[in-house]
Order: sequence, then C-alpha cells, then structure tokens
Amino acid sequence: MWYNCTHMTYKIREEIPKKVATELDGYSPIVKKLLFHRGITTKAEADRFMDPDWDRDSNDPFLMLNMEKAVDRILSAIKKEEKIVIYSDYDADGIPGGVVLHDFFKKIGYSNFSNYIPHRHDEGYGLKTDAIEIFAKDGVNLIITVDLGITDIEPIALINKLGMEVIVTDHHLPVILNDMQVLPAAYTVLDSKQAGDEYPDNMLCGAGVAFKLVQALLKKGKKQGLFQDIPDGWEKWLLDMAGLSTIADMVPLKKENRVLAKYGLTVMRKSKRVGLLALLRKMNISQKDLTEDDIGYMIVPRINAAGRMDHPMRAFELLATADPAEAEHLAEHLSHINDQRKGHVAVIIKEARKHLELRELREVIVVGHPEWMPGVLGLVANKLVEDFKRPVFVWGYDSAGKIKGSCRGNGTMSIVELMRAVPEGIFLDVGGHHEAGGFSTIHEHIHTLEETLSDLYMKMNIETGEVVKYIDSTLILDDVTWKTFKEIDALSPFGLENEKPIFLFENVEIDAMRIFGKTKEHLGLDFRDSNNKKVSAIGFFLTDKNFPDIKMGSGEKINLIASFERSTFRNITELRLRITDILPPSGNA
Repeated sequence: MWYNCTHMTYKIREEIPKKVATELDGYSPIVKKLLFHRGITTKAEADRFMDPDWDRDSNDPFLMLNMEKAVDRILSAIKKEEKIVIYSDYDADGIPGGVVLHDFFKKIGYSNFSNYIPHRHDEGYGLKTDAIEIFAKDGVNLIITVDLGITDIEPIALINKLGMEVIVTDHHLPVILNDMQVLPAAYTVLDSKQAGDEYPDNMLCGAGVAFKLVQALLKKGKKQGLFQDIPDGWEKWLLDMAGLSTIADMVPLKKENRVLAKYGLTVMRKSKRVGLLALLRKMNISQKDLTEDDIGYMIVPRINAAGRMDHPMRAFELLATADPAEAEHLAEHLSHINDQRKGHVAVIIKEARKHLELRELREVIVVGHPEWMPGVLGLVANKLVEDFKRPVFVWGYDSAGKIKGSCRGNGTMSIVELMRAVPEGIFLDVGGHHEAGGFSTIHEHIHTLEETLSDLYMKMNIETGEVVKYIDSTLILDDVTWKTFKEIDALSPFGLENEKPIFLFENVEIDAMRIFGKTKEHLGLDFRDSNNKKVSAIGFFLTDKNFPDIKMGSGEKINLIASFERSTFRNITELRLRITDILPPSGNA
C-alpha cells in the first residue's frame, strides 16, 4: 500500500511468503517480517543475526591481506624502539581509531610513539607534506595511518623519499585509473577494498581495521614471547572505541560490523574510560542504558565538534586520557564548542534558506558564502536536503582562501558518482560515500557549478521524483507495549542496512498536543489505546508548523509514522514513540 503526501512517498512492506514464515518459526510475526526484509530467510541466518557470538562471528585478523607483513613490521619497530607516529583522520572514526592504537602501545609499555591528527581547516584530510617533513626532522621511523592514506599517492612517495616507512590502515576505496586500482607505495596496506583481499567483511570502518590490527599484534606478539603480562582478551576493552566508530561512520551493520557494534555497545555500557564517563555525565546519559541513538545524536556530534570548531586533538585527548580532572575539563569544553557549532549551523541554514527563496531551484542546489565555515557545512547540507528533497552542495572558504564544501544526496543516486561525472578541472578534489561527500573548487567554477551538476543529474537518467521510504508494518496503539519493544530491540543496534523499523499507526486520534523546549522546537502528542492507556509520541525539532496542511488539535485524527523508543530522561524509564512523520488521515492523503 502506498501513502503519498507533499514531501514524501511511503510504501508499506509486503507480507512475507508463507514458506519463509514457516522457516522462521519461533520468532514473533513482527520479527519474522523485519528479518525477511533484511534478506534473512532461514532459521540459521536468523539465529546468527539475532544472537551474535564473538568467537563464532569475529574473523581471524590474519585473513586480511598484508596483515602478517604489517604485524611483523610493527613488532620489529617495538623491539628496536623505533619512533612511531599514529596518523589518523579528524572525525568520529579516525579519532577513536587513533585511541585504539594509542591504548595498545600504552598497555604494552611502549612510549616511543605519538598520535597526530591534522587540523580540519588548516591542513585538511589526508597525509600532509608539512607534517611529514616535521616527522622526518624528528627522527620518526614508522607512520601508521588510521582511516586514511589509501589515496595519498604523492605524500607517501615523499615519506619514502625522506627515509621513513608507512603502513596504511584504511577502509576507503583506492584510486582508480584506467579501470585499475592504484595503491600508494607504502610498506604495506591494510584495506579490504583493495584487489586481492578476501577478508570476509570488507566494510569495516577505519577504527575497525585498527582494532583487527591490535588483535593480530597481540596474537603474534604473544607467540613470540612478548606481551605475556597482558591478559587474554584484554583487547575487547577497546571495543568501546571500535564499536563507537562502527556506529558513527555509517558502515553496514551486518556481518562482523554487527558484532563490533553489538559488543562495542556492551563494552561502552561497562567501560571505565574516564573521558567517556565524563562526557556521558555531562550529557545526562545513563551509561548502562546507552544506545546507538545516544552515540549518533549526542556523542558523535561532540567528537566532531572538536575538529569543526577547535582542534580534533581535544576529542582524542578526552577519549585517551586517564586523568579524571582532564576528562571533566575536556568534556565541558567539547559540550561548549558543540553548542557554538549548533549556533553557527543555525545561522548558516537561515541564511541559505533566505537565499534559496529568492531564486528558482534546479535539480541540484549549490549555495555558499565566503564567510561560511567549511567544517560545519555537511550539517547544513543535511538540513537543506530535508527541506528541499534534492542533492545539496554547500561551500565556504577555508583558512587558506580555498573554496571547500560538503554535499549530501537525497537517496536517488550516489553523490560521489555525480561529482566524478563532472568534467575534469572543475573540482580540485572530491571524496565521500553514496550519500555524503566533500569537494573543493576554484572561484571561476563555483558560479556555474549548479548548472553543471543539474544538467548531469538529468542526463544520468536518475529518477528525480519523490524518494520512496518504506514502512515496516502497520500497528495499532494497543501494540505499543514493552513486549513489542523488546522484540524489535533484539535486532539492534540499528544503522545502515539495519535501519530502525518504522510503523504506521493509521487514523489515530490525538488526545493532547504540546509544543515544548527552550525555544518551543519540539512536538509531543498523546493518544489513548483501547484500554484508555496513554501512548505518548515525541518529535524533536518538529512542531505543528512542519505539517501546515494537517489538523493537529485534540480530537483530530492523523496517520502517524513512528518508531519505538525507550526513554530514560531524568532517570524515569518510559516507553514512547519517536515521530518520523505525520500524514493526513486515510482518505485525505
């Protein structure tokens, strides 16, 4: 069944075949349907998905191409006490990944190493020449990258020229030239997206690859008589960082990633990491009740705020410190600059909307201003895609006076493929994933970029109509119970390719409505089930003004699209619905 409204087209997923329903006996009807629409059709697959097992489902790190070579080189550096630099990206994948290797070296008592994270605005993404030259002057012997390096052909050539060696650990795609992968001339490369790598899950995030490296180092090191005082399984405590990044970096939560995310959350709920605990206290989040939503909406923005508004090393220091006082200070600092980041983003969004209202919109939006800070423009692009339902490119000037920006897709095509189809010379640099990317260009091209992208978007035969969003099932208010919640929650943690299920509650009558928050920016709706029991639904950053064509008062009926949510706000546990969308009641859609 289809539900159309002015801003989105919804479709309810079809019922599962009887043969599959029989095969999945033992699971509730709602879980069977959720499993089927995740491609799971057998009892064995279902059991494996619903109950991940560490020993069964985590892979031998030495199955990764070049792992043996990487481990041998690092163990040799340890034995020779060579100077090592861990060079990681400035986001919520690279920073925790850098912490994983930092904690390993600290645990084994090795001190001749340091962590380096480039400044987002002043240096930018990847290995940078100035930093490399400083490493050489400082007598560095070995560089280990985290979450970057696979495309750094020229910087790695410089590393070799200056007499250092580099081990690349990454998860991004290599450079493609004439339909062939071009790898940097590193000592070795750990990246399961390189040709010839048969690792069972090639979608690990950067911190996930770093975690597998630590696993391998401990395994082989112990065979050589090293690290004998480190308990077997100690590395599992690093899953707080590997799990955080797996959830944060939007990698598919299937195969080994599901194990890393699930066990990562378990470790985070028990972690003694003082920086993580300080951050949770600052945000009034119960550690034992921590969810993937807390990570995505609360923790990750504060980690990323360090790079966007200050220096990413502040987030690294928070996660790596063993000093409770330093942790409290840094947690306060990150929360403060995250508030500043919110203010910057709000101002830019307001300016962008005002600008876009004055012109006719094309198939792709390009908008920018020299004073807009590039580090926050991905967040701006996200919001504009929500508002205008089309790909959005937002640009500003970096500290060196170069035009840099972020882009987000609307689900109809790969935003990176669109950028790569642009004639050579228009973009200086592009990168990213299917839905999100970054770019740089020069002043001469920015004013014609919208026309170029829009024309390409049309020529590439992309469906430019409404994006279809799937509703997992229809429910009634009587279904909003802890039993239903527990059945659904068994499929968590949710994320890419295991999206949080959403449900349609058809023709439900509003019992009460409230607008709340400091600036009246949130929506609360109350309903009554057949037993007159209150069922609450909440929509953050939604108000009745988001639905101008729908009557929202007490006694009015709506079609509610929502997910299930357990709230522990103010230490009160409550089952409620999280509003995804509100449609006119059936018959009026």
